[in-house]
Amino acid sequence: MNSSDGGSKPRFPLRLERWFHGKRVQRAKKRGKVATVIPFYSYGSNRWIRILGRTLLLHAESPEHQHHSSAGHPLTRVRGWRSFTSVHAADESIEIFANGQLVATTKTDSGGVLDAVVNVDLPTGWHTVELKTAHNSTKAVVRIIDNSTPIGIICDVDDTILNTALPRPFVAAWNSFVANENARLATPGMPVLMDHLSASNPGAPVIYVSTGAWNVAPVLTRFLKRHLYPAGPFLLTDWGPTHDRWFRSGSEHKRRELRRIISEFPNTRWVLIGDDGQLDEEIYHEFSSEFPDHIAAVAIRQLSTGEAVLAGGRSKAQQHRAVSGVPWVYGPDGAVLRQQLKELGLIR
Repeated sequence: MNSSDGGSKPRFPLRLERWFHGKRVQRAKKRGKVATVIPFYSYGSNRWIRILGRTLLLHAESPEHQHHSSAGHPLTRVRGWRSFTSVHAADESIEIFANGQLVATTKTDSGGVLDAVVNVDLPTGWHTVELKTAHNSTKAVVRIIDNSTPIGIICDVDDTILNTALPRPFVAAWNSFVANENARLATPGMPVLMDHLSASNPGAPVIYVSTGAWNVAPVLTRFLKRHLYPAGPFLLTDWGPTHDRWFRSGSEHKRRELRRIISEFPNTRWVLIGDDGQLDEEIYHEFSSEFPDHIAAVAIRQLSTGEAVLAGGRSKAQQHRAVSGVPWVYGPDGAVLRQQLKELGLIR
């Protein structure tokens, strides 16, 4: 997490968080834990890659290490709260190797997050790069996207592909922190929609943008595998206080990442997928207005009446459908959205 604000003194919440984390780091190191990179799905073009991951203090090959691994593990009764108990390693130096050659040395941020752009020369497709700390190394999976790819997919997570039960706060808390991660359910029809949309547009990248914390990236990656969603990077954010607020702005995170993706792949038109709990519609409306030539369609999963009330209401569908000629489709599940995208010619 970024910790500077023009030299101003951090507010109390941020100072408190730093003090508490410092104590946890001391305790973890006394127990023999070392900085370990947990790689996430990454992406890039033929000339650069964006490497994503997080550095945690862990014992190698321990059950804790297995849980935080995105690659999957044999554990079947992992409680959600375990994703939030890890101790991150800030400012950890990491060497990045591609094709056996050292291509860059970078550092994690103050939240232990690795988010670095590295110049490379790789062909289109899936590749692995090696990430090394002073103590160990691991492999990161990277998808190289052709700059001429006509269609790409940007998808929200909560209440879009993952049924979070957010309208029932106690159920949501139970699902997120107490229930086994295998109990998390896919939104009806969405795995088929995403699979068919991806298959109908060969080479189309899938990028998942969410306001969720980096802590849950491995859990979400395993969720994709279990429910047969197309693989792709998660662009998440860092929970916790800043200089002037207790939590970061999720909407600004989404706006920033969408703008970045559009600038990284200017020749690609994107299908934006989300739900109508206010945030996605508002942001997608802005981008459809500002970048109509870069948006192929917007697909919005409609929440139930109870979900919409507790999510803050929903916008009028007709308010968006005529925006700059970008088609908008609405439906309560993936099956309805799939049919409408098929009528638009985006699904065979």
